[in-house]
Parts: sequence; structure tokens; C-alpha cells
Amino acid sequence: MHQVEWLKKAVFYNIYPQSYYDTNGDGIGDLRGIIEKLDYIHYMGFNALWLNPFYESPFQDGGYDISDYYKVGERYGTMEDFVELCEQAHGRGMKVLVDLVGGHTSINHPWFQESARAKKNEYSNRYIWSDSWLNTPNGRFINGYSERNGCYMTNFFWSQPALNYGCAKVDDPSWQLPMDHPDCRKTKQELINIMEFWIEKGCDGFRVDLADNYVKNDPDGSGNKNFWNEIRTMIDEKYPEHIIISEWGNPGMSIATGYHLDFLTHGWIPAYTKLLRADKGRNVNHAWEGNSYFDIDGKGDFEEFLDDYLKMTEETKGKGYFSIPTGNHDLPRYSVGRSEEELKVIDAFLITMPNIPFFYYGDEIGLRYQAELVSKEGGYNRTGSRTPMQWAKGKNMGFSSGDAGKLYLPVDTAEDAPNVEEQMAREGSLLNTIRRLLHLRKEHDALGTDGELEFLNREDHGYPLVYRRTLGQEHFLVAVNPSGRTQNIKCIPKDSYEVMLQNKELRELPEGYQMAPVSFWIAKER
Repeated sequence: MHQVEWLKKAVFYNIYPQSYYDTNGDGIGDLRGIIEKLDYIHYMGFNALWLNPFYESPFQDGGYDISDYYKVGERYGTMEDFVELCEQAHGRGMKVLVDLVGGHTSINHPWFQESARAKKNEYSNRYIWSDSWLNTPNGRFINGYSERNGCYMTNFFWSQPALNYGCAKVDDPSWQLPMDHPDCRKTKQELINIMEFWIEKGCDGFRVDLADNYVKNDPDGSGNKNFWNEIRTMIDEKYPEHIIISEWGNPGMSIATGYHLDFLTHGWIPAYTKLLRADKGRNVNHAWEGNSYFDIDGKGDFEEFLDDYLKMTEETKGKGYFSIPTGNHDLPRYSVGRSEEELKVIDAFLITMPNIPFFYYGDEIGLRYQAELVSKEGGYNRTGSRTPMQWAKGKNMGFSSGDAGKLYLPVDTAEDAPNVEEQMAREGSLLNTIRRLLHLRKEHDALGTDGELEFLNREDHGYPLVYRRTLGQEHFLVAVNPSGRTQNIKCIPKDSYEVMLQNKELRELPEGYQMAPVSFWIAKER
């Protein structure tokens, strides 16, 4: 498959539009707010954006329940604003990805309203319906909704009926259709039409929501693989500089399925949880508990992450990429229970690894997770990760000029609440550390996706963690110590390097060095 060159050097910034910057005082972020902050995003070193949904929606799941795929939601602005956003981003050398929520719609979508009618019509099979209101297979069907004698399958919430792309395996022909059924092919063509519409408006690709769940009853994954490989072939032929990224969480499977990139997150594999989110309110589903490697108590085991990481690296090498993100709109903030120094160490690791970095808006200042918030627009416990970006001290932390009571969600009112203005002005802040890390990666290809990776002290189970990044004649050494204890290093040769970036200096010992608690160190080998 065709590989997209710009993706190798991409560093993504993920924006939840209604929470980023409000330009009209209604308390909700908008597309013009993103336009106004492009210089800031570019200054930080990000060269690609991923925008969460900004389409027309009744907002029963934060915009992931779409009622019109071809319209910008009124709260966000206009289609002209989106086109300008893409043009302005491209003028700064930045790419723009949008969310493709193609597995389901809102129950308010006209397609579903027609599909729910008793009289058969062109949309009757656009969604997955059982043959009777009494037949609720697998417990994923909602019955008694409409005049139609049947139950509809949901993808997530009850208000998100699943679109019908067919079943890889047809067990019950009374309601299941094969993938090649004409009505299922029409649904797929409509998905392609939506993609081409937004490409023509200026986007550079898509992050695909619930990417492994389009084709149903697919026990070995072959149905979804065929589905997405067909779309990837179309993209390679017609739009060779555009990409599709999956919300899958299993890069080995998703890259083989046709995606350019996947996230190594909490869904399928324990690696991400063991690395960052096994404890202290950071765990999502408690499927894999224990101790995070990046925790100050130093009780984690890097090998628990590394085994899966190396397996995914081998399975995707030369085929595609994956990312270890700081977080996203569905996860508690990575700042939970962590100090600014602890976050610096995490970011030093994420940015100097070969994978493509993704930062969720606000993570660059350590924006806090507000766990106590009441659910907003179907957010539930995710609501606390969707609060407004905090730009400066003062009214609404610089997010909006509107009344505080009108804000989409409340800002952090603590005296020490993080904000961009304060961290911009402070030399050693988290924001400035991340900016320097991103620019260091940009300036040295050895720290990027093509650089070789070698771990130097695996026998220490990662405290400290020392690794080498190499490309051509360029060699870098990286050491991170997330624990709250000093750690000794014997694998770094003395006087053979130039320190490029660190938050605390190494202390020289008769044999090797001593690394301070909660510290990172990056050096170029001579």
C-alpha cells in the first residue's frame, strides 16, 4: 500500500472544538476559535490537527451522534469557517484531520426516520433491524421504538443506531444481510461520498470512530479487513496524500486492515494501561490493574509495556504507524495525581519514541481532570476531560467573554489552575518543556519515526529507562526516571555526549551516573 511521507514527521494536536476557544461569547468553542489559535499551535511545534466532531447533532453523545454529515453544527460556525480553517492551517504547513463517525448516526438523522417507517423504502435496510420487535439478538437492540415491527441495533448509546454495512457471517437470514447485498453497498457508497465531500472542503484525512465495528458478526475480522482495504485502495488511488486513522487499539490488526495509523490505547492490549493508567483514578475499565510504570512510587515494570510494544512494532513495521497518546476525550486526563515534573518525564518519553505523538488539547499545560462534574451531553465520567482550554488568568480563564453560567463546562477555579499565559512566561514550565521537546524531535530525524530504537538496560526493569535512538551517523541517548528515588546508571559512557535537554542534571559517580528522582535526560552522542 502507498505510504504517506508527511505522516512520518507528523505531531498531532487533538481538539475538542466546543471546549477550545469561544469567539462569539456564547460560552461554546467554535471553529473561528481554532483559527485564532493556529499560531499558538504552530509555535508549540504541532503540525497536524485532529478535530473531534463539529457536525450537526442533537448532542446526546457529545457530537458523536450525527444528524447531518454535510453540515457544520450551528454552535461551531459555518462551512466557510471550516474551509478557512483548512486553508489557514495549510498555509502554516499543518494538516487537518476530522472525525469520521460512519458506524452509526443519530436517531434524529432523516435516514433513520425513514428507515423506522413500516412501509418499505430505500432506507429500510440502511440500518440493522431485527425481524420482530420481540427479537433482540445479543442484547444490542432497542425495541418498541417506531411503527416498524422490528428492533434496531445500537453501536454505543440507545440514540446511535448502527448503519448496515452487512455481516461477514450470516447466521440468521431473517434480518442479517451479507456485505455484498445491494443495500449494504449503497450504505458504504454513502460513507465514501461523505469522505470525498470533506476532502473537497480541505481536510487531509480522517480519524475513524469505532473503526473495528463497521461490519457485524465478523469473528475473525476478515469482513472489516475487506471493507477498509477497499476504502484504502480508493484513497491511495484518488487521494494519495490523505490518511485514515483508526480508533481500534490493536495496531497489528488495524494496520493490516488498511489504516495508516492506530492508537495503542486501553481497548485490546494492556500495554498503554500498564504504562500510564493502571492506578490512581487514571484507569478506564479496570481490565488491567496494577502499577503504572510512569508513577512516582516506582512500582511498575516497564517489561509489562515493552513486550506488547515490541510485538506491535514488529507487526506494523514498513506497513503503518501507531501512537501512544497523552489522552483523548474518552479518558481521564493524564495529569490525574501527577505533578508538572512527572508530566515532563512522560512527555520526554512519548516525544522521543519512534511513534507518532498525539497530544490532547490542554495536556501541554497539565489541564486537570474535573471528576466531580455532572454529565454533559452524554459525557458521564468523560465529562471531566472535556472542560475548556485555559488561556490566561481572569474571566473564564480566557476561554470565553460570555457569562460564566453559560460556559459549555466550567473552568478550573483553583488559584493554581494551569493556563497558557503563565506557562509561556515561565522558563521551565510544562508547556515550554514540551515545546522544546517537539522542536528537538523536528530538528533531529534520529528521534523521529525512522530512527532505530535500542533499550540499553532492560535488566533494571525500567528504573531508570535508558535507550538509544539512531539514524545514519546521528545517535541520541535518552534516560527517564519517573520514580521518586534516585537511580544509578552504568550504561552511559562518560564524556561522550552533548546534553540537549534535561529537567535535572545527572550526578557523576565513580562508575556511571546518578539520576535524580522524577527526571529526564536527552543527549547527543559524539
